[in-house]
Amino acid sequence: MISLRSSSAVSASCSAPKAPRSPRSVAWLVAASSLLLLSACGGPREPAWPESAKKWYDRANASYRQGDLEDARAASEQALKIMPKEPEVRLAAADIALAELDFERALSLTVGLSGSRARGIRGRAYWYQGELEKAADELEALKNDPDVKDSWASDVAQLARKGIGRRPFEMSGGLVAAIEMPRSGTTAMIVPVEVNGEPGLALIATDSSETVVDAPSKEGSWISLRFGGSIEVSDVPALGRDLSGLKREIGAPIKLLIGVNLLRHLRPTIDFAGRQFVVRSFEPPAPPEATTVHPIYYRGGALVLPVAYGGESDSSQGILLMHTSTNYPVALDAAAWKKNGQDPASFPPIPGRAGLREGRLPFLKLGTFEMQGVPGVLGVPIAEAEKATSADLDGFAGSGLFATFRLTLVDGGKTLWLEDLPAEVIEEQKAQVARLRAGQEAAAAERGAPAPSAPANIEAPIPAPPATIKK
Repeated sequence: MISLRSSSAVSASCSAPKAPRSPRSVAWLVAASSLLLLSACGGPREPAWPESAKKWYDRANASYRQGDLEDARAASEQALKIMPKEPEVRLAAADIALAELDFERALSLTVGLSGSRARGIRGRAYWYQGELEKAADELEALKNDPDVKDSWASDVAQLARKGIGRRPFEMSGGLVAAIEMPRSGTTAMIVPVEVNGEPGLALIATDSSETVVDAPSKEGSWISLRFGGSIEVSDVPALGRDLSGLKREIGAPIKLLIGVNLLRHLRPTIDFAGRQFVVRSFEPPAPPEATTVHPIYYRGGALVLPVAYGGESDSSQGILLMHTSTNYPVALDAAAWKKNGQDPASFPPIPGRAGLREGRLPFLKLGTFEMQGVPGVLGVPIAEAEKATSADLDGFAGSGLFATFRLTLVDGGKTLWLEDLPAEVIEEQKAQVARLRAGQEAAAAERGAPAPSAPANIEAPIPAPPATIKK
C-alpha cells in the first residue's frame, strides 16, 4: 500500500496543478516534486560499471577464492586500470595483497576508504606488520560496528593496545636452536619450549593464525619463549584459551599452541620423522632436493596450500588449509571427493568417530611431489573454515601428510620448502604404525576389551604414509 501511494504521489507531481496556487505554494510544490522525481523517476545515479571492468573484477574475485592468486592479482590490476577509484575494486585488490603478505600494498589500496571491510584489511595488515597502535585503532573501530562479529578482531585489538611500545617477535641469543620433538604415539607435532622461563610443551597448530597460551581465564598476554636454551623470542603476542581438553586428548601437558604468525618469524624446519624442530635467526639456503610451495594467507593468517589432483592429462586444482592439529593426512568435503572421482556414499564409517567416513585420495600433487593412495576422511566441518577465510577450500591437510616430509618455512612465510624423506624412513614409520596398533590390540585383549579408539583430536591411529613419487 505504501508503494502504491508513493507512485500516485509521483504521478500527481508529474502532472499540471489543477487549481491556482500562491507563488509560495507553487515553489514548495516544485521543490517537493523535484525530490520525489530524483528518487522515484530516476534522478542522478552512480554510473554503471564498464562491462570489461565488471568482468575483470569478477574474475579477480573468483580466482582469489579458488587460490589462483597470480591470476587474481593480474585481473584486479586490469580492473584498477579501468576504475582506479572504485572502492569495491580497491578492496578486492587489497584482499589479494593481504593473502600474499604484501601489507604495504594492502594499506595503500585502502587509503581513504571507510567501512568495516576496509578497517578489517588495515587492522590485519598493521597487526601482521607489527604496527600495534594503528592495528588497535582499526580493530577497535571494527569491533564497535554492530554489524560485525569478529572474535579474532576483538581479542587481537586488546593485545595490540596492551602491546603498544613492544617490538613483536624480537630474537636474541644464538643463530640456530635444534630441539628434539617428543612423540605422543601420533603425528602430533610437539615441541619442548620455555614459556616465560618455565619449561613446557607446545603443539604446532597451523590451523591457528595466532599463538595461544593455556589460560583458563582466556586473557591474552605478551610472553617470552626460549627454544633449545639458545634462542629467545621476546614480545610474542598470545591469545588466552583453556587447553585442558586438548591436554587430555593428546595425553601431554600442552602449554602453548604455536600458530602461523609465530611460525613465520621462526624460519623453522619441522622434521617429524627425524624428531627435530629447528629455529633460526637467519634465512637458510634452499635444500638441494626440496620442492617450493608458495602458501596463501587468507586474511593474512590462514595458511593455505595450492595442490593438484590427477595426472598431467586430467589434472584439477584445489586448495587445502594446512591443519597440523589433526592427524589425518587429508580431510575433504563431499564435493572435493567427488571431484576426485570418489563416491562419498560408499566410504565406510570410522569406528568410534560419529559422522566420519574413511576414503582414499587416488592422487595428490604438492609442489613437484606426487602422492598416490592418500588416506583421508569425510565429515570434518570444512564449511566453517571456508566462511572464516572466504575461500573455496577443498578441505584440510593434516600432520599425517606432513609427517613424511621435512618442512622449512622462510622469507617471512612466503616460501615453504618440502623435502621428501628417504624410503627407509618411511618404511620405519610404517613399522612403527604396525607396532603401535599391535600393542594397542594386545593390551586390549589382556583386559578383555576392544582395542582403544584414538583420542578425539587425533581421530585415528597414525595413518600409513602415502607413496611419494619424486618429479
